[in-house]
Amino acid sequence: MIKLVDVYKEYENGTKALKGITTTISDGDFVFLVGPSGSGKSTILKLITGEITATDGKVMVNGYNLRDISHQQLPSMRRTLGVVFQDFRLIDKKTIYENLDFAMRVVGASTSSIRNRIAYVLQLVGLQEKANQYPNELSGGEQQRVAIARALINNPSVIIADEPTGNLDPRRSLEIIKLLQEINSLGTTVLIVTHEKDLVNRFAKRVIAIENGRIISDGTGGYYNNER
Repeated sequence: MIKLVDVYKEYENGTKALKGITTTISDGDFVFLVGPSGSGKSTILKLITGEITATDGKVMVNGYNLRDISHQQLPSMRRTLGVVFQDFRLIDKKTIYENLDFAMRVVGASTSSIRNRIAYVLQLVGLQEKANQYPNELSGGEQQRVAIARALINNPSVIIADEPTGNLDPRRSLEIIKLLQEINSLGTTVLIVTHEKDLVNRFAKRVIAIENGRIISDGTGGYYNNER
């Protein structure tokens, strides 16, 4: 569960990025977070991942209070999250299998669990036949599927996708959101940050819209429920 209660964030340069955000994303939810550039979306993601701390208010992520979390606890908290980036961030000199293997070895997984988990996740994202290829041998859509596989590899309870379709054409974008929807149906909470209105409106999912650091709508059925 992710819970923000009356959260404010003011940066050192005086920018007031968040102005009293309160929302809850429950276990198993599928949520789009939308808003124009500079609305506060990136600040919310940085708060959730523990990259920054709130100026005021409470941020809870999977049982961790991020106002009080220690440096020793941060890695454990972050292992409950899988993050998917717009620019994929794959290791070019490693094969797809090796990219996933590396992500599991970092957390001390055993060789047998690595082998079994990689096989399962590659099948889930439809890339089981691409395991021995390198990222630059794949299409953009396939690379994003690898990025999703890497986010899933250590079995997080929440997937956060930051503009996951920003570099893809409309057809591939739709495929990626459908894949994330399938992952959600297996029990993983999914939070997608995007500005792609038409894509969001194709799915009857919860949409949290923010503008100027405040939530302006939160509901199901469209990019802005109170569209003006």
